[in-house]
Amino acid sequence: MTSLANTQIFRTVRRKRLTDTTFKAIFFASTLVSTVSLIVIFVTLFLESFNFFSHVSILEFFTSTKWTVLFADKNYGVAPILNATIITSVIAIAVAAPTGLMIALFLSEYASRTVRSIVKPIVETLAGIPTVVYGYFALYFITPQLIKPLWSGVQIHNALAVGLMIGVLIIPIVASISDDAMRAVPDDLRLAAYAIGSRKYHVVLKVVFPASLSGVTASMILAFTRAMGETMIAAIAGGFRSILTFNIGEAMQTMTAYIAQVATGDAPHGTIEYQSLFAVALFLLIVTASLNYVGIRVVRRWAIRY
Repeated sequence: MTSLANTQIFRTVRRKRLTDTTFKAIFFASTLVSTVSLIVIFVTLFLESFNFFSHVSILEFFTSTKWTVLFADKNYGVAPILNATIITSVIAIAVAAPTGLMIALFLSEYASRTVRSIVKPIVETLAGIPTVVYGYFALYFITPQLIKPLWSGVQIHNALAVGLMIGVLIIPIVASISDDAMRAVPDDLRLAAYAIGSRKYHVVLKVVFPASLSGVTASMILAFTRAMGETMIAAIAGGFRSILTFNIGEAMQTMTAYIAQVATGDAPHGTIEYQSLFAVALFLLIVTASLNYVGIRVVRRWAIRY
């Protein structure tokens, strides 16, 4: 009997070890796929960008104020499309940051469990709507029905409508991550504040919000990088006019909109126009990766350990 029991124990232990090893291999393979994919993307962008910069001066790329790669008179200054990308992203975060933060405060501190179970999925649904729908909604409703009556000089394609729609798109990022950060604040801090006579809004603004500031800041940086990477809204509602302007009522072409334009066949494969796609994509990748690194540093610097 003892021998039989030992055999069964041995088989059980071996089965558990095999299961653990199998799942460990699966998880490692999944991690490896994402890592290898990122490396392949970066190497591809770098090689094609190297071919581009072998014909175009890096100095011109960063200092010229004209981007007319697809025209007969070619200029390779990234400033116009970088400017459009930053402007639309700033408008977007100006919409999403206060709205998402207020939603997070409401869900975390004021909403009942029932209300929270209803409101949060609705807010997160905004991120699941196809961006092409947002683009056409901005083009055929936001501009003619909302912006045009207030600003007669606005163009059909304009940066303001793009920024507003991207802002709505990234609200769930700010709201969801900020809500999680606020709910991670221990209840002991809230109770201690109430114990010394603090009102609800004092607890929210002077205890919960400062304690969750690292998560809130990280959510806004992540939302900003998501705004910079949005393509369909910028391409549909922003147009393909690559000019350096700060008038948000005019058509502007963002970096992602230019990439979409070239990728759809406006430039033959292997030409310098085609290679410019990869140069812009690599520059955008570096910018967004840098912002993500800043977000990580902010979280590590301001994070409060409980």
